Amino acid sequence: MKVLEKQLWHLISLVILIYGVKILLSNSSLDGEFWGITAKMWLIWAIVIPILHQIYVLIVWRLELYYSHISRIFGKTGFVIYAVGFSIMFVPRLLFIIALGISSKNSISLDPVITYSLAILLSMIVIYLIYSVLKYFGFKRAYGIDHFDRSFGDKQFVKQGIFRFSNNAMYKFGLLILWIPGLILFSKPALIAALFQYIYIWVHYYCTELPDIKHIYGKTK
Repeated sequence: MKVLEKQLWHLISLVILIYGVKILLSNSSLDGEFWGITAKMWLIWAIVIPILHQIYVLIVWRLELYYSHISRIFGKTGFVIYAVGFSIMFVPRLLFIIALGISSKNSISLDPVITYSLAILLSMIVIYLIYSVLKYFGFKRAYGIDHFDRSFGDKQFVKQGIFRFSNNAMYKFGLLILWIPGLILFSKPALIAALFQYIYIWVHYYCTELPDIKHIYGKTK
């Protein structure tokens, strides 16, 4: 069944990642609070939200790519509805890490000069990525419109802006923003949650997007 192609590997990778988070936080305190909610609960949501988000994208992409289910149900507004859902689930990925960082701030000892410098560098990379997406790539393509519009199969991969350095710039550089809260708040749990999300997005790439790319474009990035 094409919808589930490589999803066993997705599940295995997810289990390993969750277990890895548990090990990395085994000696860490999650007793802090923010808005009356414990750091432990913020951590759970910082892990659950990206899982739900990536499963949502998987289901929509595969149902549309192989069966055109979304378009048949919603017509031309199918992509817009999907994109709204994508945004609603994507933004909390950062917001929950920020909340986790606030609730567990100063839980790791780092050199402030190095930490703040790294946070500034990551911010500059993310800003350049956003600029490149706006100018060269387009947010529709970033959202995955090529799963809805078959004409994209004839388009070339973007080689301008930050995409000059990597075809996978969205994956390599986009989620670097998630590391910034943990760095500026000196929060070990927030950094670990960012690590989980950063690795997990690559699980999405290899288990979901890469097979889809081969189907749509007949080649890989």
